[in-house]
Formats: sequence, C-alpha cells, structure tokens
Amino acid sequence: MTTFIIILIIVFLLVLDQVIQHEKRKKNQIKNGTYKETWPKGFINRIKYFFHLVKNLTWIKVKKFLIGRKFNDGFLFKIMVYTLLVSIGYVYVYPVLYMLSTSFKSREDIINPMVMWVPTSLYLDNYVKAYNVLKYFPTLFKSTLITLLPAVIQTIVCSFIGYGLAKFRFKLKKLWFTLILLTFLIPSQVYMIPKYVMFNSLNLLNNPMAVILPAILGQGVNSAIFILIFYQFFRMIPKSIEEAAEIDGAGPYKRFFLIGIPLAVPAFITSFLFGFVWYWNETYFISLFLGDKAKDLSLQIRLAYFVSEYSSLYSSEETALINEGIRLAATLLIILPMLIVYFILQRWFTEGVERSGITGE
Repeated sequence: MTTFIIILIIVFLLVLDQVIQHEKRKKNQIKNGTYKETWPKGFINRIKYFFHLVKNLTWIKVKKFLIGRKFNDGFLFKIMVYTLLVSIGYVYVYPVLYMLSTSFKSREDIINPMVMWVPTSLYLDNYVKAYNVLKYFPTLFKSTLITLLPAVIQTIVCSFIGYGLAKFRFKLKKLWFTLILLTFLIPSQVYMIPKYVMFNSLNLLNNPMAVILPAILGQGVNSAIFILIFYQFFRMIPKSIEEAAEIDGAGPYKRFFLIGIPLAVPAFITSFLFGFVWYWNETYFISLFLGDKAKDLSLQIRLAYFVSEYSSLYSSEETALINEGIRLAATLLIILPMLIVYFILQRWFTEGVERSGITGE
C-alpha cells in the first residue's frame, strides 16, 4: 500500500509539472512543442513559475487550471486518467515485480522480515534448481509440438475460413457462421466428454495428434474468435481491389495470397499470439487427452508436479529447502518464452487488436 501511495504522489507531481510546462508554453507563445530546457535550469524555472502562478491566483485561473476549457484538458481530468492507468498497471505489474524480486532471494532473505524488495545478493541457485526440476530445454522443445505447431496451423486454417466467409456467398452462410460462433460461446467442458469418446474410438488418446487434429479442422482452442478476426479484416478490404485483380485474371486463391495475406498481416500476428498463449496456458484438455505424456510435453503440467519432482530430484536434501523463491523462479522460466514472443511481435499485435477490436481473456 505504501508503494502504491508513493507512485500516486509521483504521478501527481509529474502531471503538475506537465500542466506548468503547458501553461508556460502558452504564455510565451511557443508552438509545435519546440520548448526545451536543460537540467537543472529548467527545473528551477518551473518551480519559480509555479510560485508565480500561486501568487497571482484568482478564482477564474483556479477554475481554468483545475477544469480547463473542455474539462478533458484540466488538471483534475489528467489526475483521474493517470490515477486510473497507474491503478490498473499496478494490479498487473505488482505480481511480476514480486515474483522477480522473490526469485532472486535466498531462503534466509525470504524469512528475514527486514528484506522486502531488494535481496541482499542475487541468489541464482533458485533458477538452477528450477531449471533442473523442469528439465527446461528438453521439455520446452517438446512443448512446441502441442503449442507452437497447433497455433501456427490454427492461424492458417482460420485465415482460409475467415476469407471464405467474408468474400464468398453460399447457401446457409449465416447459419454456418452462427454455428461457428456458438462453438466459442458454449463452454468447452460441455462437449469435452463426447470429444474424449470420439478420440478414444480413433485411438488418438495419449497422442499429440489429439491436440493437432482439431487445429487442422478449425476447431482448436477458441478457433471461432480467430475466424471472427480474419472475417473482420478481410471485410475491410475494398471490393475495387478484388475486382481489379479479378479483371487481371486473378482467381480466388491468387487474390487471397497476393492481396488478402499482405493486408491481413496484423490479423495473422494477433491470431498467432492469442493462439500460442492459449495453447501454452491450456492444461485441462491437454492433461485429459495426453494423460501421463502431458507432463513430458508441457511445462505448465510439469509445474503442477513441481514439488514432487523437486523432492525426488533433491532427495538428499531436506524437502523443507524448497521455498517460495524456487517456485517463483520456475514460474518466471515458464513465462519467459511468452514475453520474448510478445516483445518481438508487439508492434503488429497492437495494430491487430486496434483494427479488429478483439481483446484477450
């Protein structure tokens, strides 16, 4: 709570500083954002200007400062916006910072009430033990078989389906589109038992094809939402471009590959990232369909068995030596591939979300 209050105070001062700079620019009639001041002269000038404003305060100036001309340019509105953003960011960032800090703490630092955020030393043994227990790289490479491969296949298949729904007319099109969306609205647990029985009759249980085959058929994890993303993107392509390509002799496949795909790159990135994350975090149906093999093919499933695996691997040591730092180090190792992929594809992902209006869960 103390940390959050300090952050809010910093935000208040930053917003106040921005308002002062804005008022000073208007007073001096400096345009196009070319106003710059060097440290510490600029900081001292801002303090002087602030006291100058306080000294010459009137009710009209106070009202203009707090509310502004259209309210959205006033100090109160900016405080509200920044407070909301900081509050939301704090909720998401705090657990990550806590995991990062604790993962570098030794057992002595964790039980020491004087050590809060900064450990006395960077204790890397937590990561070494977590790496060994998870069998990190071997399991990571095997995880691509049930995470990366289905996500890629699902993205390609959903792009074909979305293009067909957006650009072609056929009988019962609205009915098929409604049924596709229902597969997303109906909880997957409802039809999980029939799917299990079907896979059992096809001898697909304990086989990675139980995860890959639904992606090939457009029925992967939340495939309906990706079809909707592509449908939305391909509908935005002007008909004149398609008609010009058709006049030049381009068939439907050529139009898809030469016009549709280049224009829908953000949709491909968005669908791939969402699919990859959902497959990566999926544990329910993977453990159901893959059985005992799930532990060797998924880092998430392996994390569920972390305590027992740690006890068997470090049987010579006391079980009590497994502490919160080791578990959080293992969690960060599992999150790391997601962060790397996101930072690489961040620009296209943001563009895709903005243009499609689709958000994650």
